[in-house]
This record gives sequence, C-alpha cells and structure tokens, in this order.
Amino acid sequence: MKKLVTLMLAATVLAAPMAQARDDHRHHDRSRNVERQVKVEKKVVVKKHRWNRGHRLSAAERRHLRDVRDYHRYRLSAPPRGHRWVKVDNDFLLIGITSRIIFEHHRRAMTCII
Repeated sequence: MKKLVTLMLAATVLAAPMAQARDDHRHHDRSRNVERQVKVEKKVVVKKHRWNRGHRLSAAERRHLRDVRDYHRYRLSAPPRGHRWVKVDNDFLLIGITSRIIFEHHRRAMTCII
C-alpha cells in the first residue's frame, strides 16, 4: 500500500509541472496580443492655383473662398462698386460679384495691422 501511495505521489509531483506548463501555454495563446504593422501609402495631390487676371471662378473654387470685409487690415484698397475681396489660402483676390472674374490678385503672407 505504501508503495502505491508513494508511486502515485511521485507521478503527481512529476506530472503537475507538465500539466501546468501545458495549461499556461494554451492560456497564453488565447490572450496573446498580436502586433501588426500596417503601412498605408497614400498619394496626396495638392493643387495650387496660379490665379490669373480674367480667370472665371468655378463653383468648386468658390467653395474655398472667404470674404474679406476688413480689407484695410490686410493693406488692401477699397473694392470698387460691384467687386469684393476674397481670401483663398494666403492669396487675396478682387473678383466681380456677378461675373466671378478675377480683376486683381495679391499674394501676401499673413501680415495684418492690428
């Protein structure tokens, strides 16, 4: 009887680390964090307009315009009747209100009088 108990105890002591290692390995697979490096390459196209006098602004170009009402702040002259100053990026355009034709173009940095 003692031999049987000793044999069972020895088998348990030897088998326990193997069972624990095997169980830990399976548990590790379930909670494993997989790190993937995804490299996305995009082609970026930047369209820079060269505004020319006499160019008629399209509807797509007019979406990016911002009216400049304080034109003295940017050292611009007062617009004549039927014209207005608009700003596109750092460019200031004097356009006709009804015709949408560019009459004058000023390329300036953002220097303003405060």
